[in-house]
Amino acid sequence: MMIRTAKEEDMPELLDIYNYEVEHGFSTFDLTPKTMEERMVWFHDHNVGNHPLIVAEEDNRAVGYASLSSYRPKEAYKTTVELSIYVSKEYRRKGIAGKLAAAIIEIARNNDDVHTVISVITGGNEASVLLHENLGFTYSGTMKEMGMKFGKMLDIINYQLMV
Repeated sequence: MMIRTAKEEDMPELLDIYNYEVEHGFSTFDLTPKTMEERMVWFHDHNVGNHPLIVAEEDNRAVGYASLSSYRPKEAYKTTVELSIYVSKEYRRKGIAGKLAAAIIEIARNNDDVHTVISVITGGNEASVLLHENLGFTYSGTMKEMGMKFGKMLDIINYQLMV
């Protein structure tokens, strides 16, 4: 497996990975699958400034990705970024998420425009909680019943890492 900067050619795989989670999982609160056009806007918001987008490549295809995105649009938040990690269902439980997270945190540590990395984890995602704790993230609070997906009210668990 190789971790590298995402390229436009990766977008069909990244779109499939994300939309699978939209339709079947709780990691995103999006309810409607994204179009390629929508995700291309997202793609072009990355790999500029303090918003890297990296992929895990295996078998000559992107099988997972990690990104740092704007946490909030207000200017004072500009050094705070939100971490997202998604892995193709066929490649889960192989350590790919951990490798992506470690790589993108290293990128954040080497970027003077990043001070705080935030992760917003859906309640019940114990694997993600454990991953973040193992990477040195600190629990910073739970917000109850913040979203509804598949007929279920969902909490969000906040973690942060000062880099």
